Amino acid sequence: MAKSIAEVGAEDLVRAGLAPEEAALLEGELKDAVALSRRRLRANAAAGEETARGEEPRDVWREITARKLLKPWHPHALHQLIYYSVYHDYDESSLGPPLYWFPSLDEAKCTNLGRLMETHGPKVLGASYKDPIASFKQFHKFSVEHPEIYWSFILNELSIRFREAPKCILDTSDKSKPRGSWLPGSVLNIAECCLLPSSYPRKPDNSLAIVWRAEGRDDEDVNCMSLKELREQVMLVANALDSIFSKGDTIAIDMQMTEKAVIIYLAIVLGGFVVVSIADSFAPKEIATRLRVSKAQGIFTQDFIMRGGRRFPLYSRVVEAAPKKVIVVPAAGEDVEIQLRQQDVSWEGFLAGAHHLPRPSYYTPAYQPIDAITNILFSSGTTGDPKAIPWTHLSPMRTAADSWAHADVQAGDVYCWPTNLGWVMGPTLLYACFLTGATLALYHGSPLGRSFGKFVQDAGVTILGTVPSLVKAWKSTDCMKGLDWTRIRVFATTGEASNVDDDLWLTSRAYYKPIVECCGGTELASTYIAGSLLQPQAFGTFSTASMSVDFVILDEDGHAYPDDKACIGEVGLFPINFGASEVLLNADHERVYFKGMPVHKGMQLRRHGDILKRTVGGYLVVQGRADDTMNLGGIKTSSVEIERVCNLADKNVVETAAVSASPANGGPEQLVIFVVLKEGFKIAPEELKTKFSRAIQRNLNPLFKVNAVKIVPSFPRTASNKVLRRLLRDKWKQELLTQSKL
Repeated sequence: MAKSIAEVGAEDLVRAGLAPEEAALLEGELKDAVALSRRRLRANAAAGEETARGEEPRDVWREITARKLLKPWHPHALHQLIYYSVYHDYDESSLGPPLYWFPSLDEAKCTNLGRLMETHGPKVLGASYKDPIASFKQFHKFSVEHPEIYWSFILNELSIRFREAPKCILDTSDKSKPRGSWLPGSVLNIAECCLLPSSYPRKPDNSLAIVWRAEGRDDEDVNCMSLKELREQVMLVANALDSIFSKGDTIAIDMQMTEKAVIIYLAIVLGGFVVVSIADSFAPKEIATRLRVSKAQGIFTQDFIMRGGRRFPLYSRVVEAAPKKVIVVPAAGEDVEIQLRQQDVSWEGFLAGAHHLPRPSYYTPAYQPIDAITNILFSSGTTGDPKAIPWTHLSPMRTAADSWAHADVQAGDVYCWPTNLGWVMGPTLLYACFLTGATLALYHGSPLGRSFGKFVQDAGVTILGTVPSLVKAWKSTDCMKGLDWTRIRVFATTGEASNVDDDLWLTSRAYYKPIVECCGGTELASTYIAGSLLQPQAFGTFSTASMSVDFVILDEDGHAYPDDKACIGEVGLFPINFGASEVLLNADHERVYFKGMPVHKGMQLRRHGDILKRTVGGYLVVQGRADDTMNLGGIKTSSVEIERVCNLADKNVVETAAVSASPANGGPEQLVIFVVLKEGFKIAPEELKTKFSRAIQRNLNPLFKVNAVKIVPSFPRTASNKVLRRLLRDKWKQELLTQSKL
């Protein structure tokens, strides 16, 4: 913006979309907010309080948002004008990122973590404890240094019931397990914990467990299911599972995340089976790989998927993957609308296997040791098969605890996040709701349009999860105009780098509520860096390591930068980490996550692979991957996988190199394919772009998009003939930077 906020006048507000009368009123309110902020800062200085450079724009923005001068229905151009004018002369390089949200002390004390700190902070921190905001970093440090105490607090906050209590929280006495054993000796069933009523957290039988709506039914009431109804449905399905499968069998789910998919997931875990998570967007080859690696004995799927008003076949894709047995759930109505193979069974036929029982809606859970596997999820490796990551009964506790502490999921919240059980966010969302007493909100269909936004409004969603590309689509189409999202108190986002202006649009829909950034991994069962409602927040950044988690940022020689230094480097995680993976089912866990990592403070660090930037002020920004793994649409994949497909897309392609980078102003990574052609052959880059896109979407994932194709005479290589993708990535970053300046 060319003007500072003090210079913005009514004519600027009119150009941004306000009527003259409203513009005149807002101009006066803005000038009053600026004047009040300046008086407050002068008074603080007179009282001897030190005022940091750059505090004025932050205080002005805090005053504007506290007064709710900007409304959700105001044009986005107005929100842009005010935000960028407030931070017009702000020097981010020396002051840290601009802040857009600030916790109040009263609000902080009502958060889950704030309440916990008010109860236990004075005991564990002593006289140094002040309040949840002032003492947050100190309490976080305590959670790292005394994880056994912190996790004893957290387990009391969640709906966890042990059949046999653990001998302790953390056992580090066994030298053969240098990273310790969590909750040793405990026996439980985590699905039972999700289904039983409790007084704390408040979860009575008549509480709402799930609300949902199908696409195309915008004018119908939201469907509701109580906790009691959910439990009965899960137990019915568990009984039906016993009639087909044997205890310990792996059973896949390849469905949209509907209420039936959630019921099936919980029933598999309740019955002592193992869920195999497969995303509903995968091509048959990718489905087959996951079924083979997990040794799945059967799979639940749908006849088709409803998305964007269209039907997409799903059963036919699953059948092409040739699993042993397919149980087919109707996507609409009561009956499956396709012809099934002889060995397959409809949903109705499957449930018939339990109806002969005297009490089909009653089931005795399969109680298991804490380290029994409940779910196999997948994370793409750089070559070969995707890594098969087992979740135990411990993993859901970790993922729910992070949601409880960082997104502040509470009993009574309505939590919605468009996702799928094939990705880590599916089980995360499920457990975050059912272990805290929140309501799970599910939309059956595409989240890209207004129908999803109306569901968010009608369901009374209070916590809304997103991915940046989704927010970008909402903003660009203005499809949410006129909807009321003001019940939302927290946004959350993960999967990709966030764009500042897209996030400005998102938070403005709910009077500038915080957007909690989350970054982690399937193998961690949750996050390692996140936002916090006890700290001011800046767009597109993480404000803290996750609770009980610590890390260092490494320089090129593998040495840790000082914790208070602004820097960029590869992250190294401290290895004692509640819920993190200890094995991989089809790879060497030690080699993947620990081999070659440096020792710090007597502990070998755990590899995660992110390049992390720590800003002035301690905020964190993910800069990409240390290896050649890329993040496309929130899905991690590898250069090798992309290249393998593109190399076969045209007979005149000699070789390809796939790299990705985020635009200069932030946002999702954009994929470019560098190509070397056969000598003397010519083809337009746009033609190759179309061929590559079709091949990738057909063979890997229909959600992946090629942004550009660059034809080059040769690739830069190492002495051992390896392609230097890093140099190609730098070239693509420079081009994106140039484009941003045009």
